[in-house]
Amino acid sequence: MNWKTDYRSFYYANAPEPEDLDLDPAETVLLCIDVQDYGLDLPEDPAQRVLWEPFQKRMRETVLPHLRALQDAFRGKGMDVLHVRIACLLEDGRDRSLSQKKPGWNNLLMPLDSKAAQIAPEVAPRPGEIVVTKTTDSALTGTNLRLVLHNMGIRNVVVAGIYTDQCVSSTVRSLADESFNVVVVEDCCAAGTLDLHRHELEVINMIYCHVLSSREVAGFLGLDL
Repeated sequence: MNWKTDYRSFYYANAPEPEDLDLDPAETVLLCIDVQDYGLDLPEDPAQRVLWEPFQKRMRETVLPHLRALQDAFRGKGMDVLHVRIACLLEDGRDRSLSQKKPGWNNLLMPLDSKAAQIAPEVAPRPGEIVVTKTTDSALTGTNLRLVLHNMGIRNVVVAGIYTDQCVSSTVRSLADESFNVVVVEDCCAAGTLDLHRHELEVINMIYCHVLSSREVAGFLGLDL
């Protein structure tokens, strides 16, 4: 992968290559979005299981191991790892945003203590790491995450998680609007299909973020990966 030329949309097909990123470790965090149990269980319906098997394969073989390695690399350098999860505060989910109440796949009813709402054990928070709970797609909307990042002196946010085309994308756009420098780690994200994943990376790359591999991120931050 070459982050300077890959994942370019029509708008940026002929744009000049960006300059190397200036990521000061003291001003950079890793933000892990919604890597929860709800996304790791195959549907009971046989037809749906077939549809979701490629996503499950990518999660098990690519996203979880690469994200865990990146988390450990951040921790090893004394850098902060933050976590975000979807969970409703009320058992009946009345506190959820409209997008999470509409009929269909995104209608997620996951109370705080439910199994589905828990972060996957492979990439679970370590003691003392910040965990933000949201009832929206964007991790900034309706939470104090922007203020937390500001108070920590953070300028650069490295984003990983699921789903690339939904909560990851929504968070990336919100971060960019708040003038954070955003990096999306391609091999630490997944969408329902690889086509959706790739398409969304093309949409957000070069304007809201830069899309890099975990190896490329490690190179800029001097991490042992």
